[in-house]
This record gives sequence, structure tokens and C-alpha cells, in this order.
Amino acid sequence: MRHLKLNYRKNYWLIITFIVLIVASFGMALSLAYNLTHKFVLNEFEGSKIDVLDKSIASYNDFVQNRIAEASFYQGYLDSISAKKYADTILANVPLVERIVFSDIDISGEYLYPGFNFQNLYLSPKGIYQFGRKLPKDSILLYKPGKDTALSLLKGDEFTKMALKFASFIETIDTTRAVDNNEILKVFYTVVPGKISYMSIPRREDIIVFKEMLNGKGNIKSVYEQDILTYYVNPKALVIQNSHPELYQQVEIKPVFYDPVVAEPTSISTEIPLPGALAEYKIYYSSSLEFLQKEIHARFLPVAFGLSAVFVFLLLIAYLIFRNLNINLRMFKLQYDFINNLSHEFKTPVSVIKIAGNNIQSAKALSEKEKNFYGKILEEEADKLNNLLNTLLSFTQIENKAIKLKIEKIDLPEFCNNIVNSYRVKYTDFDIQYTLKNVFTFKSDITLLTSIFQNLIDNAYRYSYEGNKYMRISVFMKKRQIFFKFEDKGIGINASEKENIFKKFYRIQSEYNQQGSIGLGLAFCKEVIRLMRGDITVESKKGKGSTFMITLPYDTGD
Repeated sequence: MRHLKLNYRKNYWLIITFIVLIVASFGMALSLAYNLTHKFVLNEFEGSKIDVLDKSIASYNDFVQNRIAEASFYQGYLDSISAKKYADTILANVPLVERIVFSDIDISGEYLYPGFNFQNLYLSPKGIYQFGRKLPKDSILLYKPGKDTALSLLKGDEFTKMALKFASFIETIDTTRAVDNNEILKVFYTVVPGKISYMSIPRREDIIVFKEMLNGKGNIKSVYEQDILTYYVNPKALVIQNSHPELYQQVEIKPVFYDPVVAEPTSISTEIPLPGALAEYKIYYSSSLEFLQKEIHARFLPVAFGLSAVFVFLLLIAYLIFRNLNINLRMFKLQYDFINNLSHEFKTPVSVIKIAGNNIQSAKALSEKEKNFYGKILEEEADKLNNLLNTLLSFTQIENKAIKLKIEKIDLPEFCNNIVNSYRVKYTDFDIQYTLKNVFTFKSDITLLTSIFQNLIDNAYRYSYEGNKYMRISVFMKKRQIFFKFEDKGIGINASEKENIFKKFYRIQSEYNQQGSIGLGLAFCKEVIRLMRGDITVESKKGKGSTFMITLPYDTGD
């Protein structure tokens, strides 16, 4: 038994080690998950700014890719009136655009003044206009030949730049093929911070004519019209689309060289420059650490919940292992006690029988009194062995549902009288009595009922104080049920052990129960009564005694 205890102590330490490991693993997993979540949120803080940029400049991209190209529909034939209508549409629908400068251009192979010429190709503005929100009427016309003596560099700056690119394009273009998109973007678009200049794209036939004019061929006196539009944009008019409000507390448009005067130690920021004509500005993202901490916690909580579920599951496994170890330990103890006590129960009668047999064998002659004495001893010890074997056999049959009730009519007064008288003879110091109240017959298995009585009476005698061996048996009927009440004044049962006394191999540890019990008596009674479709309960006070109540369905046997 000692060896078993040592083994189980090692198992307990194994469980403790397992619990310590899973608790430590749980703590490490939580810490690692939190750190990973923290890094993930910070990385997303850096990475998601592109998504905010894309959504915020969607209106700018739409303007550059779609709205500017609408001017090509006029095929270079915009005038001040149609240009104003077009400009009003842009200004009304594109808040980014603050002002539009329109240059109405003539192109010819014959000298034009003022303007720009390259070889035999001449470009000259016949009017430059500007359109914007709330511009004074007298500021719409910027240049008009005849009205203005000369074209200033300021007013003609965009015209000169576009004319130079156009002339270079005409010089190098292969007129046998169509103009591709890359050439269109390089020649007919000029994008600088704050403005976008666009020259209407000529038809292929016109490009061939311009090529001939450049080389001094063809009808050099012909005059063709082109339009140059310069859009002045204000990046601050962008509407910020904060598609990640959980990451960015503030999203602002700032100059490229903007730098907070005092960096907040409790905040984090990032930035990304705006493209194209917006390049002098950037989108500036900032959030307080406390703000980001809320997002970190929000994302960490589901992870922590999942880890906690795994942790609880592992603890449950540890508990089940621990419980099974306890059950196994108890079963080992019960089996050990059972074998030990069963050996003692068998050993004592066998020893007595052996001694009696040796005495009989060694005696030369036996008197009648000695024969009766040894015969009684042999009979009593044989009965003990028989009863013990019958109990074991019956219990096994009941558990395996192999036993069948042998129902017969029982005369209760005779039945009780025989049992009580046998115990009075067996134990002369036993104060045992019975009473019957208005019930005389009962239909049941007399052998099993006898076993129940014997077990309860034996326990009452065994677990009672010397000089106070007491038992009162009451039999009565109520509501078609018969009750058998066994009341003693023994040592009693602790409240904590009342639920266990009907379990197989369970023994109450006391000075009265060191030897002579295998823990089957009450368990046998419980199973037999259950087989009879009845119930058994116990009420007890420590040191005062116990009362067992058996309830069975009543059958008169008529």
C-alpha cells in the first residue's frame, strides 16, 4: 500500500507540473498575442495610409483622367463663350479647381505675331482668358491682340511651354502611325505642383498638315485652331476620406515641409505625399497612443478569449486527469481493503475450522458434550463462509442483472420473530425488538429480504457502544407502500459520509471498523432494494445513532 501512495504522489506532482506549465504557457501566449497585436496595429497604422490616400484623391484622379479630356471634344474650337461654359461646369463640380486659364491658339505655316515659332511652324494666342470663383469681371480677359501691345512672360508662360513641347512633338512624330498614350501624356499634359496644363489633341490629319508646315510645305497660309487649358488646383479643397477611423484619430492635409513644432510623446504619426499637381502637400495622419490602445485591446480581446477557452479546456483535462487519479487511488485502496478484509473474513473461519478439525482428529475419544461443541463451531464457521460467499455471489448477480426475484407470500410476524429470536440467542447482550402496525403479509423474495435484515441488524450490533447494543424494527404500511424502519443507538454516521456508505467497498474509518468488514453490506442492501423497486435512506447523528428507512411497493400476495 505504501508503494501505491508513493506512485500517486508522483502523479500529483505531474499534474501540478502540467498545470504550472499550462498557466505559464497561457501567460506567455497572452503576452505574445498582445505584442503581435500591438505590432500588427502599428504596421497597419503605417500601411493603411495608402488606402486613405486612394479614397481621398479619387476625385482628383477622376478629374485628371476623365474631366480634363472632355476639352478634346471641342477639337480645338473653343472660344471665350464656350470655354466659359466648360469652365463653369468644372468649377461647379470639381472643388479642387480654383481657377482655369484658357488660351485660344492659332497655328499656321505663315508668320504670326506675337507668339512662338519653330522653323516654319508658328503658334500665336488670339486670346487668353481666366475663369474662377468670384473673379472680378474685368479680370477675365488676360490678353487680346490689338488691345494688348505685347504678350508678357507671366501671361504667356503656359502657352510658351506647351508650344515648345508641341513643336518638338511635330518635329519628331512619325505621321505613318497613330499617336500612343505615352506621347499624349508627355506632350499634351504638363503637370507641376499647383497646376495642370492641357493642350487639345489634334487629329491625325492635322498632325500631318502641321508636319508639312514645319518643313515649309503644303498650304502654309492655312490657319488651324488649338486650345490650351491650365487648371490651378488647391489641395486643401480635397475631402479627406478616413476609411480607417479606428486607426487614424486625425487626418489632415499639410504642406510637404510641415513638421510639428513639438512632437507629442503620447502620440504617433505618419504621412504620405500627394501625387501630381498636389505634390506640394501631403496627408498627415496622427493618433494618440491612448486612442490606438483602444483598437489594440479591441483586436486583442477575441484572441485572448480564444486562448482562454483553450486554457480552460486544458484545465478541464487536468481536472479530469486529477479526478481519475483520485478515483483510481480510491479504487486501489478499496480493492486493497477488500482483498485484505476478505482474506481476514475467510481466514478466521478457516482457521477455526482447522483448529476444531485438528482437535477432533487428535482426540482419542470425544464426549457427547465435546462432539456438540465442535459440531456447533464447525456449523457456525461454515455458515459464515457460506453467507460471505452468498453475499459476493448475489451482489455479482445483481450487478450483472442475472438474479431473478423468487416472489412468495411472507408471513411478516413469523418472519420478524424468527430473525429477532435468532439474534437474541446469538447476542445475549443485544436489546432487539420489533413492532408491526396493521400489516401481516407481504409478497417478496424472502431470501433477499432476510439478507437485508441481517446486514442492517449486524451493522447495528457491530457499530454500537458496549453495554448499549440496541435495535428497534418497525414495519408499517402507508399509501400502498410498506416501510421497514431500523433504529439503533450506535456510533452514528458523519454527514459527509452519508452519501458514500451505500457505495461498493466503502468503509467508514473508525475504531469499530478495523477488521471484519469488506464494505459490501449496505451496497448489497441498496442494490437488492433497487431490484425490488424500492428505496433506502438514512438519518443519523454522530454519537446518537442511525435510522435506516426501507420503502417497498406493497403487495399482499392475495
